[in-house]
Amino acid sequence: MTKPIVALVGRPNVGKSTLFNRLIGERKAIVQNEPGTTRDRVYGATEWNGVDFTVIDTGGLQEDSDLPSDESELRRLIARQTRNQATMAIAEADVIVMVVDGRTGPTPQDNEIGDLLRRASKPVVLAANKAEGTDVRFEAYEFYELGLGEPIPISAYHGNGTGDLLDRVIEELPNAEELEEDEVEGPKIAIVGRPNVGKSRLLNALLGQDRAIVSDMPGTTRDTLDTVIEWEGQQVTLIDTAGIRRRGRVEEGIERFSVMRSMRAIDRADVVLLLIDATEDFTAQDLHIAGYVEEQKKGIVVVVNKWDLVEKDSMTMGDYRERARRQLDFMPYASLVFISAKTGQRVAKVLEEALEVLNERNRRVSTAALNRVLKDAVSKHPPPSKPGKWVRFFYATQADVAPPTFVFFCNEPKMIHFSYRRYIENELRNTFGFTGTPLRISFRNRHDAH
Repeated sequence: MTKPIVALVGRPNVGKSTLFNRLIGERKAIVQNEPGTTRDRVYGATEWNGVDFTVIDTGGLQEDSDLPSDESELRRLIARQTRNQATMAIAEADVIVMVVDGRTGPTPQDNEIGDLLRRASKPVVLAANKAEGTDVRFEAYEFYELGLGEPIPISAYHGNGTGDLLDRVIEELPNAEELEEDEVEGPKIAIVGRPNVGKSRLLNALLGQDRAIVSDMPGTTRDTLDTVIEWEGQQVTLIDTAGIRRRGRVEEGIERFSVMRSMRAIDRADVVLLLIDATEDFTAQDLHIAGYVEEQKKGIVVVVNKWDLVEKDSMTMGDYRERARRQLDFMPYASLVFISAKTGQRVAKVLEEALEVLNERNRRVSTAALNRVLKDAVSKHPPPSKPGKWVRFFYATQADVAPPTFVFFCNEPKMIHFSYRRYIENELRNTFGFTGTPLRISFRNRHDAH
C-alpha cells in the first residue's frame, strides 16, 4: 500500500530536524545550531494511532535576498538547491507541517513561506516550535497572522505537544482509497535507480517502442506513469519511477532525483528492478534505495546496465558479482542480471527474472518439509544456550507469503541471537530457494500460538 507523505518545511534553524528525529524515533537527521545544515531531503517512516506514513525533513527555505550581501556564490547556490529540494517535497507531500520558531514570533521569511504553502493548495499544519514555557506557548498564537490555521505549540527537543501535532496531521492525511489509484490485476514491477542509469531506456527496450524520452541528462523524466504490458500471457504493470515527461512540459534546469517517487513506487510494487550503472561503483544513493526495498520486504532484481561499455575478460562478471555481494551484504539473496538497455542485450532476461522472483515471493512450503529443515538445522548447529537454559524448538510453520513469513516456536525465543536467525534463514534458502525475496522470520514461545 502506498504510504502518505508528510513534509516538514520552514526557514532555517527553526528545529525541523529535531522534530523529524522526534517523530521517527531515531537520530537520523543532523541537528546543528547553524542555518543550512540540512540541504537534501531526509526520509523516515513513522506511525501514529495505527496510521503509517513517511516523514520528510527538508532544508531551510530562504531566498537569495535573505542572505547577506557578502555571502559567497557557493552558499547562494546551496540555498537555491535546498529551496528546490524543499519545493519538490511540497509538491509531492500529502500534508505539510510548517515549522516556525515560537520564541521569535512571525518573521518576513515565515510570511513568504506561508504564501508559498497557500499556493500549493495542500493541507498545512502549523507547528510553533521551541514553546517550552507558558509565555512562549501564549506567544505562539501570534502565528495566526500567517493565515494557516491554529498554531500548535510544541517542543521538538522535549517532545511536548508532538502528540497534538500528530493528531492534527492524521486528521489531514488522505485515506487509503484516496491514495490508491485504479490498479490493474497482475504483478507490479517498479523500475528504480539514481539519475542517468538508463531507467527510461530500459522501459523503452521492454516495450519495444520509444514510449519514454531517453536522454543522457540526469532527471530528463519527471512524472510517474504506469505502463501495462502482456508478458507470457499475463498482464504486468511497469512503474517507471523517474516518470514520463510529456513533450511541451519541459522546464529549464537540471532537476535533482526525487527519492519520494521511488519510495511510493516501491510501496506499490511486488518486485523492484534496481538499476545500477556498470561503469561506476555502487553509490550511497544505490544503497539507500536498496535499503528501502529491504525494509519494505519487496522482491528485488539488481539490473546491472551499460554492460556493453565494460571491458571484459573471463573473470569480469564473477568479480562484479562478488563486489555487488559485498556492497549489498544486507540482501545477499538479491538476483543480478547484466544487460545493455541500449543494445537490447539480455533485456528479456530482466522480466523473466522478475517474474521468477515473484514466484519465489509467493512460494509456500509444507509444514512437514519446513520442520524437517528445522530438525536438520538444529542437529547440525544447535542454538547457543546458557548454563541451565537450553533452547528447544518445538515446531515451525509458514504464516504467510509475499514475503514468505515463518514462525518458529521454542521455549526461549529471547535467547535466539541474530546470527542464529541468519543461520536458519540460510538453511531455508539452501533448501527452498527464495531467490530475490526477503523472508520474515520470528521466534515465539509455544504459548503464543494460542
